[in-house]
Amino acid sequence: MAPTHVLRCCQRGLAWIPVIFIALVVCWSYYAYVVELCIRKFVYLVFFHLSFIMFVWSYWMTIFTRPANPSKEFCLPKAEKERYEKEERPESQQEILWRAASSLPLYTRTGAGAIRYCDRCQVIKPDRCHHCSACDMCVLKMDHHCPWVNNCVGFSNYKFFILFLAYSLMYCLFIAATVLQYFIKFWTNELPDTHAKFHVLFLFFVAAMFCISILSLFSYHLWLVGKNRSTIEAFRAPVFRTGSDKNGFSLGFNKNIAQVFGDQKKYWLLPIFTSQGDGLTFPTRLVNADPEQATVTLHPEPNKSAASIQASPLSESQNRLLSNDQHVNNTGVHLANNTLKSGKLHH
Repeated sequence: MAPTHVLRCCQRGLAWIPVIFIALVVCWSYYAYVVELCIRKFVYLVFFHLSFIMFVWSYWMTIFTRPANPSKEFCLPKAEKERYEKEERPESQQEILWRAASSLPLYTRTGAGAIRYCDRCQVIKPDRCHHCSACDMCVLKMDHHCPWVNNCVGFSNYKFFILFLAYSLMYCLFIAATVLQYFIKFWTNELPDTHAKFHVLFLFFVAAMFCISILSLFSYHLWLVGKNRSTIEAFRAPVFRTGSDKNGFSLGFNKNIAQVFGDQKKYWLLPIFTSQGDGLTFPTRLVNADPEQATVTLHPEPNKSAASIQASPLSESQNRLLSNDQHVNNTGVHLANNTLKSGKLHH
């Protein structure tokens, strides 16, 4: 037991090495840019410090925001949990999960049609929830585990992660653009022969290198936000009652953006939590389009008992996401009814 505990502590300590590396690079870049190059250039320093503060703030929030976990409602009752652990047949275990999940708002399932259950955390997984082996926990709307922040990126800090990429890209672009003139002077031997030449050379190369890598990652995650997908869902489409659907959670571009950044645009660029919902339930386009989706019927494999899972009411923020579409649908139905009545009167 002791060696396992020591090994786990060592793994947690080593996991901070990438974060420490990034912190050292940022501290060096601050010294090299502010002290060695632009100590007398006020305009440069204003824009530099603005991007620097927003970059560090969003990076800090991404690192130290704890991943959100499933609530107690998704844990098996004590009696059912004991029965589940004693049961050896997978079919009987699934029957226990069907009953336990009957009052939960679940729209997704496994590829085999079973209830998504985590044996490690002993919880029924909410939609878009996955188990992170590095964090050793189930994370709501898990996107991926990022070693550069030593944290799992999910529902609670995904907005912070996007802003971290945006402000780090802006930080590197600003440094590369303003250091370029000194870099050219370095190669034309017009730069004074001081130790600042070392900082000019490496500042430009490091900033340009990070720009290229961050730009590709930032562009990819912007595309994911617009499609309302996580990285996991982009590689493995979620499975609904009607089958797998990679666009099952997409509500349209504007609503997809609002789900991550919130309703109030004035807070979009600030690393404060404004995402919609609770991370446990998510509106889907299938709920609004499929009249049978009011009662989500999950069909188990053949020769297994079926269970009907009643969807819990959507949260207030989720209702706002669907309210416009529902209003349009209701209006269309009302007009159709009026048209039919009018036709009968004329007849």
